[in-house]
Amino acid sequence: MKSHDVLIIGGGVMGSSIAYHLAGDPAFAGKVTVVERDPSYARASSALSASSIRQQFSTPLNIHLSRYGIGFLRRAQDLLGVDLALKEGGYLFLATAAGEAVLRANNAVQRAECCSVELLEPAGLAQRFPWMATDGLALASLGTANEGWFDGPSLMQAFRRSARDRGAVYVADEAVGLGPNHVDLRANGRLEAGTIVVAAGAWSGDVAAMTGIALPVEPRRRSVFVFDARQPPGLTPLTIDPSGVWFRPEGRFYIGGTTPAEGNDPAGAPLEVQHQEWDEMVWPALAARVPAFEAAKVVNSWAGYYEYNTFDQNGIVGRHPKIESVIFATGFSGHGIQQSPAVGRAVAELILHGSFRTLDLLPFGYERISAGRPIRELNVV
Repeated sequence: MKSHDVLIIGGGVMGSSIAYHLAGDPAFAGKVTVVERDPSYARASSALSASSIRQQFSTPLNIHLSRYGIGFLRRAQDLLGVDLALKEGGYLFLATAAGEAVLRANNAVQRAECCSVELLEPAGLAQRFPWMATDGLALASLGTANEGWFDGPSLMQAFRRSARDRGAVYVADEAVGLGPNHVDLRANGRLEAGTIVVAAGAWSGDVAAMTGIALPVEPRRRSVFVFDARQPPGLTPLTIDPSGVWFRPEGRFYIGGTTPAEGNDPAGAPLEVQHQEWDEMVWPALAARVPAFEAAKVVNSWAGYYEYNTFDQNGIVGRHPKIESVIFATGFSGHGIQQSPAVGRAVAELILHGSFRTLDLLPFGYERISAGRPIRELNVV
């Protein structure tokens, strides 16, 4: 039996960000151990993410998390020694008349938080983006700063590498048992720890269940399609159609996808691309919204898991109210990679100081689940 001060279950972008921030804090004098069952990261959500970042949320705390994140990404070369190829191309949310009120309400929150967001009527939208068919649209919301996309897998690997450089130890093994102060590993037996962080992404619910904790986090499959266009439409932000279909540039190509149809989003579905989503949902919406995409051709595709919080689709961060040695950092429902710098720092502060310092993440604590108080984020994509 070996003793470890802090043991993190999950070495993806979230677990590695926590390890990086914790091991690098001068106030921390202990040992950090990260358990990752797949060091190849072949099925890791971090490695299969669309890797985008935005300020256009309806919840102020989500705005604060991503605002911290964009500042961190801009300094990645200095902080992590890596170029993340950050492209600040913005987000563009499109709404029909049915969604106009929500978009305006969200905009009021964003303006109160000093976000750079502009509302566009159909005429203004057509003038700004002449490649777009505005049929059926009532309003659009364009982020004009602090939004875009980046190399997410490189961020994950840079956090991991830097955490190890700072003394964190990575163990390639799988957690098969969890107690208040220990983790049982399949190959390496029992490891003891004063603090255990559950950052196992889509499998965090399964990990928490080992100690009898009901954590509403499960894997939900999302397919991403890489497509080519003979005549690129021009300057293109990450665009979210009212249908739920999204797309953005990716080098000389584009990527896009959508939320699965109702009844086709089971937990833990095989990690296989749902090609019918392109044929039946994604391409028809793209062709109708962007005439230049009528002849779009899929050149590649992949599938990854969301760590989907079935309770309210927001992150669960903080200590378990009864088992205080267990801390959660999971359930971000597709926003984890953009929020990983801020959450990593926040969890490190919680471990070191007993409270959040830089950003107060108490509203995202586990207590809201047991109390039945969901935090509804209206801009879930």
